[in-house]
Amino acid sequence: MIDRYFKLTENQTSVKQELLGGLTTFVTMAYIVVVNPQILAQAGMPADGVVFATCLSAAVATLVMGLYANYPIALAPGMSLNAYFTYSVCLAMHVPWRTALAVVFFSGVLFLVLTVTRVREQIVNGMPVCLKHSTAAGIGMFIAFVGLRNAKLVVANSATFVGLGSFADKEVQTACFGLALTLVLMARKIHGAILMGILGTTLLGMLRGISSWPAAFFAMPHPSSTFLQLDFRGALHLGFLEILFAFLFVDLFDNVGTLVGVSEQGGFIKEGKIPRVGRVLLADSVGTIFGALTGTSTVTSYIESAAGVAAGARTGFSNIAVAGMFVLAMFCSPLATAIPACATAPALILVGVLMSESLALVAWNDFSEALPAFITMLATPLTFSIATGLSLGLISYTVVKLASGKFKEINALVWILTVLFILRYVYLAAA
Repeated sequence: MIDRYFKLTENQTSVKQELLGGLTTFVTMAYIVVVNPQILAQAGMPADGVVFATCLSAAVATLVMGLYANYPIALAPGMSLNAYFTYSVCLAMHVPWRTALAVVFFSGVLFLVLTVTRVREQIVNGMPVCLKHSTAAGIGMFIAFVGLRNAKLVVANSATFVGLGSFADKEVQTACFGLALTLVLMARKIHGAILMGILGTTLLGMLRGISSWPAAFFAMPHPSSTFLQLDFRGALHLGFLEILFAFLFVDLFDNVGTLVGVSEQGGFIKEGKIPRVGRVLLADSVGTIFGALTGTSTVTSYIESAAGVAAGARTGFSNIAVAGMFVLAMFCSPLATAIPACATAPALILVGVLMSESLALVAWNDFSEALPAFITMLATPLTFSIATGLSLGLISYTVVKLASGKFKEINALVWILTVLFILRYVYLAAA
């Protein structure tokens, strides 16, 4: 029954392989169980309630993706969006967190409308092929850079912006061990190499005192402090339209970029399109609405899903494992917090290598294809934003196609998005 529903044989996978991939995905994104409550707590939200909301919204959205769309792409509250929620909306604009949650809820409803009317589907399918390939590579470089930063192999430098970290640091040494271990396991084509690398590095980190052994295995969730605490009346104020647009814009294009990147790596794209993309896009709409009701910021697809795909996940069955782990994390949060950042860093670096394979599919001998691909690939890690990389790549695509006299290759969607992106940057410059 599982084979028929999830098409395991057709996708050349197995129950064991899917569960292993799902577990790998969860381990690489388990940090959100800790980090999201820490960020939202600065907006005045009760951390205990946010832990519950984070885990439950991630589990529900991930299940929708797995059961309805049959893709191994996990979802959880987005990192860039929780920072915007706390620092820009609640702290800088002095918007109460209950009002901000209601704005997130309305953005989720608007996402749902755009999904049902197939507007978002047209955006995904209408993206130029060169941008699809370069987005995957750009995201690969982005998450590799995140991995290098988490490992402290790359650090801030006042003269050159970034520099090499100190190998005298125990975290750097541990991450290098994990990188070597995972690299050897992957080169030997050992199943579960990424997960084994994470667990092995975590163990070494504990032995070296980088992370502590969990003081307890279980902790009861406390949902009441954030559950259904939205202030809808306050969110209907016209001044919050700007906030609504920001939530909508960032999530829309971060999600599109993540979806294309993971689909490229998993080989899910057929004839330039992602099958069942409408179902895929429904998951984050439902997740965002559910997350706002339970008490967290916008829910979106996670690029860490690429680690699970690299470990063998090919269908939505792996999402059942991810969702199950998030439910357990509500009660076992001390275990999830025991995995240090330096242990998941090697996985992110090596998954970045795997995602760069799509660069081979870009027509580099055609300047009008190579330029936007290069800009997308370069801007994504340097601006630390998938949405920005994709938007700059799309603007450059339109400009270079016009300059090359190939205006017929610019479809209506690309024209519309180019104008919207330009207006966005003009507005940001004026603001």
